[in-house]
Amino acid sequence: MPISSRRGVLALTIEDIKELQAQAEQQGELIYQKTELGIQENLPRKLGEAGIRIIQIRGGLTICIGSGQLWQTLNLERHHGRTFPVVAKFYLSGSCRVKTSGVSEIEPDYEEVAGYNYLDHLSSMTKFEQWRSNAPLQIVEIYANVDYFCNFSTTKNTLPRPLQILMQDSERFHQSLGKITPAMVQVLQQILHCPYQGSTQQLYLESKALELLTLQFACLEADSPTSSQRPLNPSDLERVQYARDILVKHLNNPPSLTELTHQVGLSDRKLKQGFRFLFGTTVFGYLRDYRMKQAQYLLHSHHITVAQIANQVGYRNPEAFSTAFRRKFGVSPKAYQLGRWV
Repeated sequence: MPISSRRGVLALTIEDIKELQAQAEQQGELIYQKTELGIQENLPRKLGEAGIRIIQIRGGLTICIGSGQLWQTLNLERHHGRTFPVVAKFYLSGSCRVKTSGVSEIEPDYEEVAGYNYLDHLSSMTKFEQWRSNAPLQIVEIYANVDYFCNFSTTKNTLPRPLQILMQDSERFHQSLGKITPAMVQVLQQILHCPYQGSTQQLYLESKALELLTLQFACLEADSPTSSQRPLNPSDLERVQYARDILVKHLNNPPSLTELTHQVGLSDRKLKQGFRFLFGTTVFGYLRDYRMKQAQYLLHSHHITVAQIANQVGYRNPEAFSTAFRRKFGVSPKAYQLGRWV
């Protein structure tokens, strides 16, 4: 199995990890251990002393508790399928740097850090995670299928309002919800030190997972300006418009969210609020929509290829462009160019 390693960094895919686990198991290491509500899955000792406890609840709800330490910095390539769930993440220690490619809705380079919590839905994409060595790591994650939330509504296929807001532009998003609150810390500790067994344990952990999701949704509601309330003053709104102009000007190589906030002199929270208020979408949702509008205009010309249009509107990968265009307009770029959508 070829494994890339340079300057103390190990590059692996999930398939590589599985193969190393199989080899370690053959050598007598305890890799998979069944637990009352799921499984404990460990990394081979050659990679570090780390593992993840997977707790299956019901109805598509799963709690994952990752902990340990790596001997060597690990670059991990992950492929997410079309049905990948919504994930709530709570970093009690450690961090993870994430890079994406050709996904306009998601910032191409961001970091999740200790003491903060996140909510994302990263379906149909590839991401590259960097996990640093010699740094203790503890993360609690909650995985929930999108359909799971519909069970709580009397209206068919209705999601909680915070999820509706995040998913109104596309199926994918990554949202930082700020520091882990004291209320979240209390619930996280209750999950880590669950005092029950059997069916009572399952019911208890399900209630705590839902409590954490509720706390996250409450944060989203608090950050969402109402239609009758201006979230920012006129000077801040001008800075938001300036941020929009920067994105449009640098369509092929847009700044990261952190770079953009520094350039316009706004906090991450104010910039996101301002885009919601002025444009009704996220920062990268606006960028994606603008790219699609430009692509529409260029596709009216038959003297330019789809690959050239993809490059002009900021997509290095023509396939990623075609997927985004089809998701937006329900037709492929080529069919649109040939007028087969009418």
